[in-house]
Amino acid sequence: MTATARLTTPFTARATAAEILDGVDLTGRRMIVTGGASGIGAETVRALARAGAEVTVATRDPDRAAGLVEEFAGPGAGSIRAAALDLADLTSVDAFVAGWQGPLHALVANAGIMAVPDRRLTAEGWEIQLATNYLGHFALVRGLHDRLRAAGSARVVVVSSGAQLRAGVDFDDPQFARRPYDPWTAYSQSKTAGVLLVVGIARRWAADGITANALAPGYIHTNLQRHLDDDTMRAFGAMDEAGNLITPSYYKSPAQGAATSVLLAASPLLEGVTGRYFEDNQEAEVVPGGPDPAAGVAEHAVDPVAADWLWAYAEQVLTSR
Repeated sequence: MTATARLTTPFTARATAAEILDGVDLTGRRMIVTGGASGIGAETVRALARAGAEVTVATRDPDRAAGLVEEFAGPGAGSIRAAALDLADLTSVDAFVAGWQGPLHALVANAGIMAVPDRRLTAEGWEIQLATNYLGHFALVRGLHDRLRAAGSARVVVVSSGAQLRAGVDFDDPQFARRPYDPWTAYSQSKTAGVLLVVGIARRWAADGITANALAPGYIHTNLQRHLDDDTMRAFGAMDEAGNLITPSYYKSPAQGAATSVLLAASPLLEGVTGRYFEDNQEAEVVPGGPDPAAGVAEHAVDPVAADWLWAYAEQVLTSR
């Protein structure tokens, strides 16, 4: 995290992705949005394509993006295509990277899973949330480094969460091999890891014209909550006693939730800005982590020593395959 003054923008927390890009021309720019077939990912894709970008929806099931692809199949605006990508399967990541041709102007690491109820491991022995939310994106970004560099001025955007405030990366037992598995601790750790990925990129790739920033989109009804039980949803104020979803006043629409993603991916206001964390379309304050803060980015999530450790830890997996 840089030591400069916090960046502010004219956009409010309720701005939509379309409002962020009003008047911005992305013609000729090529972008990837992981998990872009639904939720805030789909709204991110729509906003970028409407501004003229060529957007690839990277998703486990490309058929789920058929509606988006068709929506932009006619003349005008940008274009959308879909490609298979399973972030929990590094072979799938390798195949996606091998299939990408030409420069890449922005990669939005939007896909993720949350609060998986039981400890599950990938083929590499990584806990599934850390593997999906961090390792898969690390492998993707690392594999596409030369394509990002070829763009001349490229951006990496990592969709994190306010959950990063609650837990750092446990260097002694990141995969919960010895400590008791807890769904929310695992999720928080994985979202901290996403911010540390941004710090790592900022420390390594600035000379290549590649910037990286992270964000919290806020609370939105999406498929991300599929592992949450009814009691948890009620605790969020997002479900009534009859089991019906409700929308609390602090929730955002998917189009509002995607706003900070497109701000970081394409707004001229973020040109040259790197290694920072945003929420509600503004750069966030660095705060101590723990159970009390409701906003900001935790000190442990922007710690360069932690970022370097995690980068080396992930590289060991990729180089040993």
